[in-house]
Amino acid sequence: MAEETGTAGATGPGRLPAAAGPRPLEVALLASVFVVAACGLVYELAAAALASYVLGDSVLQFSTVIGTYLFAMGIGSWLSRHFERQLPAHFLRIELMVALAGGLLPVLLFLANAWAPNAFRVLLYGLVLLVGMLVGLEIPLVMRILKRHASLRELVSQVLTFDYLGALAVSVAFPLLLVPHLGLIRTGFLFGLLNAAVAVWALWLFRHELRRFAAHAAACAATLAVLGGGMLWADRITTLAEDRFYQDRVVVAQSSPWQRIVVTQGHGGLRLYLNGNLQFAESDEYRYHEALVHPAMSAFAAGSAPRRVAVLGGGDGMAVREILRYPGVEHVTLVELDPLMTGLFSSQPALVRLNGGALASPKLTIVNADAFKWLEETSQSFDVIVVDFPDPTNFAIGKLYTTSFYALLGQRLSASGYAVVQTTSPLVARQSFWTVATTIEAAGLQATPYHAHVPSFGEWGFIIASRRPFVQPTSLPEGLRFLTPATVPLLFDFPADMTRVPTEANRLSNQVLVNTYEREWGRVAR
Repeated sequence: MAEETGTAGATGPGRLPAAAGPRPLEVALLASVFVVAACGLVYELAAAALASYVLGDSVLQFSTVIGTYLFAMGIGSWLSRHFERQLPAHFLRIELMVALAGGLLPVLLFLANAWAPNAFRVLLYGLVLLVGMLVGLEIPLVMRILKRHASLRELVSQVLTFDYLGALAVSVAFPLLLVPHLGLIRTGFLFGLLNAAVAVWALWLFRHELRRFAAHAAACAATLAVLGGGMLWADRITTLAEDRFYQDRVVVAQSSPWQRIVVTQGHGGLRLYLNGNLQFAESDEYRYHEALVHPAMSAFAAGSAPRRVAVLGGGDGMAVREILRYPGVEHVTLVELDPLMTGLFSSQPALVRLNGGALASPKLTIVNADAFKWLEETSQSFDVIVVDFPDPTNFAIGKLYTTSFYALLGQRLSASGYAVVQTTSPLVARQSFWTVATTIEAAGLQATPYHAHVPSFGEWGFIIASRRPFVQPTSLPEGLRFLTPATVPLLFDFPADMTRVPTEANRLSNQVLVNTYEREWGRVAR
């Protein structure tokens, strides 16, 4: 075939003589490789991010999505051998298919999670396979088209260079720029438009070779219209899906490099969700935060007032609100990874009302940093440390429940200090709860477990870690809605179905807690 066998010096439609200097066609196709690589990686990262939001365990989801995507690319590369004629036309059509499948991937997964959650996993891997195969077809076709103008050695080096550069650019931009500023749905549509733009470019470059130019032009226009419309309506689509998923009206929905933050408004007041997981409900959050803070704070205050307090996690400011009930507290350090969390709960009037303006207290210092790293680097010591992390749904959070973390925690406690850790449900996730107790003890601290009933969560557990034996408080601050001195002892009484079971310590090297947690809560979900 002339397309496949022409030499570098041949001329014809879409070709330039070898001596013509820089070849516009070659430059255009190599630029297309850059865009194709960038778009393909964005679709892969978007699928993995959505899978981790919905299914949890980010390490597992990213591993399986990336593995499936690479496998599908291999299938696509193998299938490319069957494309022999009209390579530019095939390339154009595949670009349009990638643009639609990849561009619509985030929104389809969002809608599936809202309207057909049981189909989410099937749709996820089906789309990843489809996009991966189409992307796997693209690069071989580009190389075969470029073979008209370059030797094999130059061809491979040029294509792979632009492929890797595109992947590098997106891998940096995706968490730092795209997700925080555009969100996953709009990011998908944007890169779908870039793929469609490559198709339009190919339409112009190969206009003399395409047999059905008008049909290809109409397909390009239709694809651009669909993706452009999606780009314009992205916010409304996101709101529609999230309103359906969360049932109540969504009043705040923002994404950061670390999580999707959603606040809803319903009959029971405001609710906070991180990556789809409920963190508190306005109707009963006081039960959770009073139980989290006051047993340790009041027990320390029985000897002398706690002066320096740290809160790890808890960017909503609710724990800080309870800590500030103690007038003897001189300084509180809040360590929250995500500045978006502390920003929202410092500035949104409805959220500020919930925490009583605690994040604006002159006694408070906010540190936006990874708590593990912060504990390693700080030299401060604290009378009470409140640990209010999300449950260990993945290995990134699971490291904050390990012997290594609790050893650091112990180093930052004053000699008579207490640390308190929120520790999932001892009823639903009994083994997970007691795994945390075993882990704290393995780090050389005493563990004193207790629990409270929070209607939004059911029975919920907490553990106090200390060097000295814990002595239950006999007095509490005034104005509490849940705890009284008479009811505090009841928190430390475990019925038979929540008593201790043998468990293994959670270490950085094994992260047994993440797997245990997923298994126990998975039974509830099923």
